[in-house]
Formats: sequence, C-alpha cells, structure tokens
Amino acid sequence: MVGRGELTDRAWARIEPLLPAVSGPGRRWRDHRQVINAILWKLRTGAPWRDLPERYGPWKTAHERLRLWTKDGTWQRILDEVIVKDDAVGDVEWVISVDSSVVRAHQHAAGARKKGAARPPSAIAVDGEGLGRSRGGLSTKIHLVVEGRGLPMRVVLTPGQAGDNPQLVPLLDGIRVARTGPGRPRRRPEVVIADKAYSHPSTRHALRQRRIRFVSPERDDQIARRAAHGSRGGRPPAFDAELYKQRNVVERCFNRLKQFRDLATRYAKRAAYYQAELTIAAIILWLR
Repeated sequence: MVGRGELTDRAWARIEPLLPAVSGPGRRWRDHRQVINAILWKLRTGAPWRDLPERYGPWKTAHERLRLWTKDGTWQRILDEVIVKDDAVGDVEWVISVDSSVVRAHQHAAGARKKGAARPPSAIAVDGEGLGRSRGGLSTKIHLVVEGRGLPMRVVLTPGQAGDNPQLVPLLDGIRVARTGPGRPRRRPEVVIADKAYSHPSTRHALRQRRIRFVSPERDDQIARRAAHGSRGGRPPAFDAELYKQRNVVERCFNRLKQFRDLATRYAKRAAYYQAELTIAAIILWLR
C-alpha cells in the first residue's frame, strides 16, 4: 500500500529503469524505492534526517543515497529522461516562462566547510553555496524556467540578493531535451515570457540572436529614456499582452514546489544538495 506522499506504482515504473543497479561489489544496496520514499518524506515534512521514521530504514542510508546520486548526476538524468518522454509524444509546450523566488535559509544552512565541497555548476555565490546575507538574514534565490503547462525544466541557484536578469541566458543554456530518435537535442523554445526584471536591451538582443520571441513589458525608466530621446529613441519593443498572461504558470510552479516544506525553507548546507532536492521535487511534478 502506497503511503501519503510516496511514489505511486506508475511513477516508480517510470524511474526504476533509470536508477543504478541495486546489486554490485560489496553489500547489496537497500531497496531504491524505500530510500526514495524516505527522501520524499524529508522533502515533504522538512524534518531533520535523524527523525526519519523506522519504516524507511536508517537515515544515514537515505542521506548517503541522496549524496551519491547528487554527485553522479542521477537526479538530473532522471528529470531529463522524463522530459524527453513527454516531448516525444508532444506534451511539452515550448512557450516557456521564467521567474525567481527568494527562500529564507535556516541558520543551520550556514557554516559548510569551504574545502572539498561538491556544488552544482549552476550554484553561483560568493561563499560557493548560494547563500546571501541581508538585514533579513540568510537567503537563497531560485531561478526557474517552466514549460507552457508550468512544469519545471531548469533551476539555477544564486544568493538571495542576486539580480534576475543575468540568470536568464544561463537558464536557457541549460535547456537540452534529447530526441528519442536521430537529431540534435532541442534547445530553443518558441517563446520566452518574463516580467520587467528581465526587460533589458542586452537580453532582448541575446534572444533575437537566438531567434527566440521575447515577451516582457518595458520598465518605466526604459520608457522614459526612450521618450527623452524623441524620434532617436527608437520604437518600443513588441509586447503581446494576451500571451503575457500565461506567465502565471511559473508562479503556480513555485507554489507547488514550496508545498515541499524542505524547499520552502532551505536547511541544506550544500547548494548541491538543495538543488538536488529541487530536482527531485521537479521529477515528482512531472510524474503526477
């Protein structure tokens, strides 16, 4: 019987073939499904690892599996494969939306050792762990890109005070959906929808170079600057107000991700582990 928040039989059938072999040199690994359900319990409740219920086995086993599969990229490969399967049957909608959200970092998230730390390539921070300091305390910013149905495709982490616009191109560069048959992976969406925080001439130029339609309202200061130059200010960029209404899917995705209490507040010291938890939650959203 499947417990609350655990993998359904349908979801398990999708991801089981993508997991490393259970047996190998040395002792046999604890059942993958039990361990993943343990990790999902941790994500759903936000409780400390040591409070893991006995039915999931030793907490150190679940934590170690999270660490190993974060290091070898297993979680990201599963998410990529799930997206590929949906794209192959035409379910992925390539009108994507981009936004960011700041999450408060618990005091236990600070103090990670600086040497020997494993971190994801997308984690950008002064201290290497995606933590920023402000009057409100420690925080991390999640930069997210979702497809047209509001399902997450890529995540970038920065300190909480980091700007949104510089992360748009890295997010787009991270999109790489392989084909089930011959052909190069698909990397270019049809449309990118973003709010005023991403409305910068350099961004518009970069997306024109990639032949991607960009839907974003101009900021007031940009409108005033163009008006001050009169006829030399040029034409305002095209803006589709109706299409822009679809941007709410990224806000809804953040709401769904933050239903996992371990994501609504960051407890993980390592940015790599926090990003892995976001990836696991993204996998669950795709499999629902």
